[in-house]
Amino acid sequence: MLGPEHGPVITQEEHAQTRCWVCVLSCFLLACVYVGSLYVWRSSLPRDHPSVIKRRCASVLLVSALSPAAVKAWIHWADVRVDASVWELMGVRLEGLLPAAVLPLLLTMVFYLGPLVHSAMENPDGVTGELQSAFDVQSWRLCVGDAVWLRNQVVAPVTEELVFRGAMLPMLVPCTGPTAAIFTAPLFFGVAHFHHVIEQRRLHKDSMRVILLVSGMQFLYTTVFGAFTAFIFMRTGHVVGPVLCHSFCNSQGLPDISSALQHPQRSALLLSYVMGLLLFLVLLFPLTDPFFYGAIPVCSLAPPPSSVCQIS
Repeated sequence: MLGPEHGPVITQEEHAQTRCWVCVLSCFLLACVYVGSLYVWRSSLPRDHPSVIKRRCASVLLVSALSPAAVKAWIHWADVRVDASVWELMGVRLEGLLPAAVLPLLLTMVFYLGPLVHSAMENPDGVTGELQSAFDVQSWRLCVGDAVWLRNQVVAPVTEELVFRGAMLPMLVPCTGPTAAIFTAPLFFGVAHFHHVIEQRRLHKDSMRVILLVSGMQFLYTTVFGAFTAFIFMRTGHVVGPVLCHSFCNSQGLPDISSALQHPQRSALLLSYVMGLLLFLVLLFPLTDPFFYGAIPVCSLAPPPSSVCQIS
């Protein structure tokens, strides 16, 4: 079709398709840069060696610091009109900060009710011992001095949530809408974890079949977890909740149901697992109700209707 001056006319549908391609490619490139930054340092040492951890942490922190610039560039390239700042779109804001930090973490702890009860049962001092351990200053000092702990509990949650949720979701929402973005963004997060195949293959720890099986399982649970934190981000408009939930889940690991099945108090323990799951499902929407968090900037990018962003 030609316009008045015999130039091609770009229809609204074509413009939307172009914007979607820009959104997806921007997310893909950002994921590649994040993972690629881990391998700019050549080393034959394993990934848990302190020097490797320090270098890789420096790399991902740099990528995370540059991620707002990537979102800003995307806003320009995709010709997006929005009143909120880049930081607000990425979930870094003050309004509703306290409930955004507390309620999603509480929700995650409810889900882990079974493992938490299991841990208390294994502790000779029971729940009191668990609480004392959680608030023991000396233990925290040892943790802060441990490079592996800092990577798993601080650097990885902060950088991954800022990049894979804070930066990517605003890019995807205008194209896919909020609900689809919740399930699309985690795919980049899950695929990004396949880089562990390179490490395992280099160290020759297992056969390729075992490595791929483990990586496939990791892709599955990181994608599911990514969908959960993306949901938290879209419902609260904050990145702090996903960061704290990520850190807590890293500290707990996957629930060890097989161990619970062999426990002497199996019935009580399994009941706590079931209760945790049921309470999690019941509280999922009430504890993430946008009522607690104010207007959600990223939702201003969503084409109507945007039910995930609405007060339930």
